[in-house]
Amino acid sequence: ANLWGAKVALVDCGYDYATGIRRGAGVGGTCVNVGCIPKKMMFSAASLYEEIHGKAELCSGNGISVEKASFDWKTLKTGRDAYVDRASHAYNRNWRKEGIEVVLGMGKLVDPHTVEVALNDGEEFQNATRSGATRKLTSKYVLVCVGGAPSYPDAPGAREHCMTSDGFWDLEEQPKKCAVVGAGYIAVEMAGILAAFGTDTTLFCRGHSPLRNKMEFDVTIVEKLVEEIKNHGPTLQTDATPTAYAKQSDGTVTISVRDQGDFAGFDCVLLAIGRAPLTKDIGLEACGVALNDKGYVIVDKFERTNVPSILALGDCTATGWELTPVALSTARRLADRLFGPNAAWSRLSYDNIPTVIFSHPPIGQVGLTEDGAKAAYGAANVACDSLTTGGMQYAFNTDPETKVKTTLKLIHVGPERKIVGLHVLGPAADEMIQGFAVAVNKGCTVRDFHATVGLHPTIAEEMISFGGGKAWGLDKDKRKPEMPPYAEPAYLKKEFSLAQLSLASGLAAGLAFVVARLLASSKS
Repeated sequence: ANLWGAKVALVDCGYDYATGIRRGAGVGGTCVNVGCIPKKMMFSAASLYEEIHGKAELCSGNGISVEKASFDWKTLKTGRDAYVDRASHAYNRNWRKEGIEVVLGMGKLVDPHTVEVALNDGEEFQNATRSGATRKLTSKYVLVCVGGAPSYPDAPGAREHCMTSDGFWDLEEQPKKCAVVGAGYIAVEMAGILAAFGTDTTLFCRGHSPLRNKMEFDVTIVEKLVEEIKNHGPTLQTDATPTAYAKQSDGTVTISVRDQGDFAGFDCVLLAIGRAPLTKDIGLEACGVALNDKGYVIVDKFERTNVPSILALGDCTATGWELTPVALSTARRLADRLFGPNAAWSRLSYDNIPTVIFSHPPIGQVGLTEDGAKAAYGAANVACDSLTTGGMQYAFNTDPETKVKTTLKLIHVGPERKIVGLHVLGPAADEMIQGFAVAVNKGCTVRDFHATVGLHPTIAEEMISFGGGKAWGLDKDKRKPEMPPYAEPAYLKKEFSLAQLSLASGLAAGLAFVVARLLASSKS
């Protein structure tokens, strides 16, 4: 909006620990301070440590000797926190440099065009302690993008003896024994990171597996992830619903699980059971903004609420995509539509949004799951290609349980075999998925994939061949070669018999002979 010449004020509450629990993500939001950025740093370090230490290490088979692999939590935390702090300050500095007015404090709508801000103490950066002073901002539009925060269960002892993913970043010491409670991607990611670093980690899931929503996570991929977890950690405790958390005299926490008894000795319990929107007590109800039963702001496909001057986007809305890149892409299109030229219909399409779960190994996905495709197109119209294989980096790991496998899956529909879902589980899946997401968004078919030259030797090339004759464009079901539509010569757009082609060739040769004789006669 600022780039289009709009006058912009940004209200950010910073963070503090006034209640003993972190309040507020910090300037730059969840992703920068307590989400994607620090998580990826931990994931990368954990993945590196796994490669040199543990069951799936790669060093010894490649002739690399590592006498004593060790990990120092404090060193990583110091570097990580410094990086995050620099990034957060950079956001604050660059906003101001671009002419955006940054107001540090807690905002609350008092009418559809006015926000009252309880200013931070001295407006100090990242200090969410209120000074008692207030300021009112009036605008044509008010954009609500307050995000969400981790939820706590109602079980006794949860708030007193457990932490959430926000508190995880404050851990000064590496936990020796940690329980992670939850089944979503945050729980899977945190449990995988801790287990990779050598913490005795147990992942408690209420259902039969993590990531069990079949419309969000493909069943084949989840099944293979569970196999990898059982081989390499963490410990997976399924059908486990904690009912109480009790602190013991030695400082550890015991978790009581319904129908399974007590699990004791945890020096850290991390709750990752979901997130809730931070829409309470910010004046939305008083302004008549509609919320759903979970507190999410209801918006249309243009991010408009039922109050014309109030818009909303990101994790606090009912769109269902709580991802930073989605919020960023939505915001850019919204700014174009409100303030840019010729952009009245600018909006984000929520189809085919790529996502990554930084599990161990990671998952990359775009489009529909198999169950989602069947629901959308009918089971009879859906077909899948899938393959599980080991990458070359594990060639010298002779024990199958020491290999980290890669699983690839294509989901396509109709006789044209348009790709509507693409899923990868395995090393580098997080880096692989972005390019394939472009192909899925452009409506590529299986035939297009088959016609593409593979990058050899890579895991990614298996996505276009699945290890068979299809790498050469051979459709074994139809028993004829395939050629991509854009490579077909015009005369091959229709099917000709061998006799027809021979006749055409003969006619062409005869015509050439006649032309040659005529030219010879004219010269004579």
